[in-house]
Amino acid sequence: MTSAFPRLALAWLAAGLATCALAAETPRKAVSIEGITEYRLDNGLRVLTLPDPSADTVTLNLTYLVGSRHEGYGEKGMAHLLEHMLFRGSKAHPDVKQEFTSRGARWNATTSYDRTNYFETLPAAHGNNLAWAIGMEADRMVNSFISKADLDSEMTVVRNEFEMGENNPGAVLLQRATQLAYAWHNYGHPIIGSRADIERVPIERLQAFYRTWYQPDNAVLIIAGRFDEAQALALVARDFGAIPRPARTLPALYTVEPTQDGARTVTLRRTGDTPLVSVLYHLPAASHPDYPALDVLVSALGNKPSGRLHKALVQKGLASFTWSSERSLHDPGFAYFGAGLPKGASVDAARDALLGTLEGIARHPLRAEEVRRAKTELLNDFEKAQLDTGSLVQALSEFSALGDWRLFFLYRDRLRAVTLEDVQRVATTYLKPANRVLAVFLPTQHPDRVRIPPTPDLEEALAALRGGEQLDAGESFDPTPVNIESRVIRKTLANGIRVALLPKKTRGNNVVARLTLHWGDEASTMNRDTACALAGSMLLRGTRQHSRAELHDALERLNASVALSEDGARIEVRSAQFADTLRLLAEALKEPSFPPQEFDELKRASLTGTEAQRSDPAAIANVRLSRHLSPYPKGHPLYTETIEEQVENLQSATLAQSESCYRDLFGATGADFAAVGDFDAAQMEQLVAELFGDWKNPSPFTRVPARYFDNDPVVREFRTPDKANAVLRAGLNVKMRDDDPDFPAMILANYLLGGSSTARIPARVREKEGLSYSVYSWFYASSFDQVAAFGVSAIFAPANRARVEGAIREELARAARDGFGADEVARGSKALIEARRLARRNDRRLVSRLADYLYKKRGFTWDSALEQRIAALTPAEVNAALRRHVDPSRLSVVVAGDFK
Repeated sequence: MTSAFPRLALAWLAAGLATCALAAETPRKAVSIEGITEYRLDNGLRVLTLPDPSADTVTLNLTYLVGSRHEGYGEKGMAHLLEHMLFRGSKAHPDVKQEFTSRGARWNATTSYDRTNYFETLPAAHGNNLAWAIGMEADRMVNSFISKADLDSEMTVVRNEFEMGENNPGAVLLQRATQLAYAWHNYGHPIIGSRADIERVPIERLQAFYRTWYQPDNAVLIIAGRFDEAQALALVARDFGAIPRPARTLPALYTVEPTQDGARTVTLRRTGDTPLVSVLYHLPAASHPDYPALDVLVSALGNKPSGRLHKALVQKGLASFTWSSERSLHDPGFAYFGAGLPKGASVDAARDALLGTLEGIARHPLRAEEVRRAKTELLNDFEKAQLDTGSLVQALSEFSALGDWRLFFLYRDRLRAVTLEDVQRVATTYLKPANRVLAVFLPTQHPDRVRIPPTPDLEEALAALRGGEQLDAGESFDPTPVNIESRVIRKTLANGIRVALLPKKTRGNNVVARLTLHWGDEASTMNRDTACALAGSMLLRGTRQHSRAELHDALERLNASVALSEDGARIEVRSAQFADTLRLLAEALKEPSFPPQEFDELKRASLTGTEAQRSDPAAIANVRLSRHLSPYPKGHPLYTETIEEQVENLQSATLAQSESCYRDLFGATGADFAAVGDFDAAQMEQLVAELFGDWKNPSPFTRVPARYFDNDPVVREFRTPDKANAVLRAGLNVKMRDDDPDFPAMILANYLLGGSSTARIPARVREKEGLSYSVYSWFYASSFDQVAAFGVSAIFAPANRARVEGAIREELARAARDGFGADEVARGSKALIEARRLARRNDRRLVSRLADYLYKKRGFTWDSALEQRIAALTPAEVNAALRRHVDPSRLSVVVAGDFK
């Protein structure tokens, strides 16, 4: 393609769109709120536009207002199954997954109770991506194949996804609770469906479901990112406007769940390691005026560490962790609370404490501080959603399914108005024994029933909605390595701290930053992995000046997303709050107080989580393959502990050991700090120097070198009874560094084998044979040592083990024997380079790479050189590198599952 072609193509497209605009209907503007505008077509399609000039991409989200709630008898799981089928192709796009891959798109789809949505993010500046995406979505709205052959293959993939959920006792327990709570309404059925319906649904039923619900009058199209609005609307008018309004009337759903007339109980018995106690309460629909107060209530009760559930169960040693959630739905939904218990704990005591806390609010009223804290967290979530276009698109999709996309703003405004009295009222109204589902049934002589109000009509409430101020838009940023490198400011500060700063205008003046610490050496970190990991987890659990709760509340007031560990810190916050946030984290890093009670809580939660891995196929397979490929001696910093060793080390861990690790090793000498976003570089440099310039490592840092191990191949099986989903992990070691001449070819070879959904292994195992929901390959090479590895991962039904392993080995052998063709290599290199570009567009990924490159003493010229080498690769070079470094007969395989 010559450089002149894109200009000619755009000129042709503009002329074509002008003609189409005259011939097709013009979308009518309906309403505009805070930068979001709704248009409507005569066929019923609603179109939302959300321009974001700071984006380098354009996102389409097509939401169909149909989910598991709309399924009939014998159709449980049909909405989700149909979601999968739409990726099997349509008349104009028979291989849509390959088209996504070739355009470097990020794409997916999800199904929920009330909706199914399809979304793709593509480079905005590349040719006809927007026109292609709109045309593709219009075509598969009414022209998807939905064939019997595709159903036969995809059914087994969906069944494997169903089996994956069956491995998780917590997920199954929630299913049992909702099934008991909703005796008549479809919310009582899991979205994934039932095994019998998934396996037996007739293709005619699926096709009829598709023709009924996948129509323009039942869909909301959202376009967001960098695009020309007039051009986008013309494209919508051309492609979607050509679809006639259907003659059928959408089926009316009329089932209403009767008022529950007494506490209900359910007990789940199956293999597992961590006892769980949970309770579910019916709530009104998300559009009901009571719902924001209920949202605040659920958040206040579940807050960690200040929430009532945490204090009543975790701090008193009755549980290792608690949870608190609400499911906002179109029809009356539910709240779900629970606790995970350590082995040997009293289930009765935990149950009584859980119920006493939830249903005792009438005796122990909520305090103003609890409500203020919860409101702050929830309103922060709304603000964060508006700062991130992708999050906002998803939120608009969800609220469309709840009744109307404008409910996002109405709900936010209602949330702002919630009072302490509102929250107290809804607590005493809905959290009652007669309205709950628990593990115990308690009959009562005088039922105290709760009548859930019907779903309200939103029109009156929405009529007065005007919205608030729009967020500041960011700049149009070019994520090419050359542009990034030209704008990065690098310095070395006092204490040897290396700094990489990339100031740029961002949506909402957002800043992301990363601090990476380097400490210890091989001798000083021997046999200290558990102690040092716990020390890192203690950093935000209290300082000399602030308690854990005070730190948590302060960060919430700043609306800061942070993570702190022994490796350093990650921060995301608006620029005005960045300095205060970094000061808090510096305090946590430099002045931790190591409270004994917090250590006990942390240890108990860590033990419970590790105990749960004893019967988890994925955890077992991961650990066992790692131990085989990297057999470092026990106690070495790079040694992989067995799950049993992890449990033993946690049981014997002491606070003194963690304090000793911190005192002996932690510091910021030679640390790496990177930041991307809306900030002044000189001020940022001064702030970092002020906060960390005097924090020195007690002893010198020396990198622990990795070793190459020449392993014999093995095949090992681990049985995990009563687990419906099995796991395969396979790998082999490669002697290579990322400056090796073969590295670019190996990166591309891995991408062609299993790095995308249309690569050879996924195409065979998932698409062709329908054996796995998730299968992929990976390749990694160190920047310092001659240590690399290639691997494959898959999940599957235990009965399909031989077929899955055989298909993977056959594809590896075929690639090694026959190699990749010229077209395959050309398409793959283009898609891989585009995927790398999209990754650089994400500020979180970009800041991580900046920090990583500081440590490796690299700039983004390295990316340019690597991508140029990938683009220039020939099939002969790729095939030769694969044959030199990946011998399929050397592959070690570990499988874990309920094999008979």
